[in-house]
Amino acid sequence: MLFRFLLPLTFVAAACAPVPNSGQGNGLATRAAISDTTLPPVKRFATPRPTPPARSNRDIGRDFLDLSFALESGRALPHLTRFEGPITVRVTGKAPANLTADLQGLLSRLRNEAQINIRLTNSDTANITVAAVTRRDIRRTLPQAACFVVPNISSLSQYKSARRSGAANWLNLKEREKIAIFVPNDTTPQETRDCLHEELAQALGPLNDLYRLPDSVFNDDDVHAVLTGFDMTILRAYYDPLLQSGMTRDQVAARLPDILTRINPRGDRLSPQYLSATPRSWIDAVQLALGSGTTSAEGRRTAARQALKIAQQEGWSDHRLSFSHDALGRLLVSSDINAAHTQFIYADQVLARFPEYGPHRAFVSTRLAAHAIAAGRGQEAINLTAPYIATAGRHENAALLSRLMLLQAEALELEGRLDEAGQLRLDSLGWARYGFGPDWAVRSKLREISALSPLKGS
Repeated sequence: MLFRFLLPLTFVAAACAPVPNSGQGNGLATRAAISDTTLPPVKRFATPRPTPPARSNRDIGRDFLDLSFALESGRALPHLTRFEGPITVRVTGKAPANLTADLQGLLSRLRNEAQINIRLTNSDTANITVAAVTRRDIRRTLPQAACFVVPNISSLSQYKSARRSGAANWLNLKEREKIAIFVPNDTTPQETRDCLHEELAQALGPLNDLYRLPDSVFNDDDVHAVLTGFDMTILRAYYDPLLQSGMTRDQVAARLPDILTRINPRGDRLSPQYLSATPRSWIDAVQLALGSGTTSAEGRRTAARQALKIAQQEGWSDHRLSFSHDALGRLLVSSDINAAHTQFIYADQVLARFPEYGPHRAFVSTRLAAHAIAAGRGQEAINLTAPYIATAGRHENAALLSRLMLLQAEALELEGRLDEAGQLRLDSLGWARYGFGPDWAVRSKLREISALSPLKGS
C-alpha cells in the first residue's frame, strides 16, 4: 500500500485580508468583471516537454536500487516485482471530466518515453484499475491519503479483506498482476492528474520515495506534478528485457550499468554527486510539520525547526535544506511574517546556486513576491515572478502557473501598468480553473492574492 500524502502548502498572504477599495483603470475594472461573469474555459497542457536527467548514471543506478528495493516506511523488499507482458488499464467509478484525457496522455508518454507496453481497456480483467472515488471514501480508508495504490484488488470494497489476508502487502508479492489505484473524483483537475502520475508510476515500478531526488515525483516534497525525464528513465530501466520479477538487489545491480549506458548514454559522461541519504528523523519532522494531523500550530513549528536543525547538522547544501527553510517559513507566516520572509530568503539563496532547481525556486518566488506586493514593491515582485512563469508551464503545474501570473498582475498594477495587469489576470484564469477547480475556488484565489496589494486598503 502506497499513497500520496496530504501535505498542505500554506500560501503566503497578509495576516489580515484588507477590504478592497473601488478603483479606476483597466486592471481594476477587469478584476471586477471577472467577479461578475463566467470564467474562461479550462486550459490544458498540450505537448509534454520533459528534459532528460542531467545526472550521472552512477547516481541514477543508486537511486534505482534505493527506490526499487524498499517501501516508503523504510522496510526492505527482497526482490524486484513488475508486470510481465502487456499491461492494460481501465477506469471505474464516476470519473471527472479531465481524468480520461489526462490518463490517455500519461499512457502515451509511458509508451513513447519509457517504452512500456501499456494501453487503456474496458475489460474487467484489466491489470490496473483506476477507481475514481470521493475524497471522503479515500480518507475513510486512509485518513492522511490524497490517493493510494494497492496490489491484488480492483475496488475499495476489497481493501479491508485484502489487508487482513496479507494480499495487500507488497512484501508478499512475487509478480504484479492486478493493482488498484484510488483517485479522488471531487477535487481539482490538477490534483486528480497528479495522483494519476504518482500512483500509476508506483503501480508500475518503484515503491519508495526519496527526498534526495531533485527531479522526480518519487519524492514527497510535491515540487514536481507530473512524471519527469528522470522518472521515465527509471521506468524504462524497470521494464528493460534484462530484468524480471524475482531478481534480487544484487542481481539487478549487476545488470543495471549496462542498461543505463544503453538508455541514457549521456549519464556515463557526467560525474556523480552522491547526495547523502535522508535520515528518518528529518522525514518524520517534515511530515509532522506539514501533515494533516492534529498537531497544534506551535507543535508544527517546533517540528519544522527540528527538520531545519537536522538539515544543517547533515551539512546539506541541496534542495532539502531549502525545503526545510521554506517549510518553517510557511508555518511562521501567521505569527511572524518578517521571520517567515527571512526563511524564504534563506530557502531561495540555497537554490540560487543550482540552475536545475528552477521548479523549486518557482514555489519560493511566490512567497517572496507576496511579501514584496504587500510592502508595495511592485517591480521587485515582477522580477521575482517573471523568470518562473515559463518554468511552471514547462513542468505542467497549472496551480503554480496561475498563482505566479496573478501575483505578477498585482505587481504590474502597483507599477501603474494596468492594461498589462488586466490581460495577464485574464490569461491566468484558464490555468486557475485547472489548478484550483470550481469557479468559486478560482474567485477565492483571485480575491486572496488581490488582498495582498496596499492599493486595496490596509
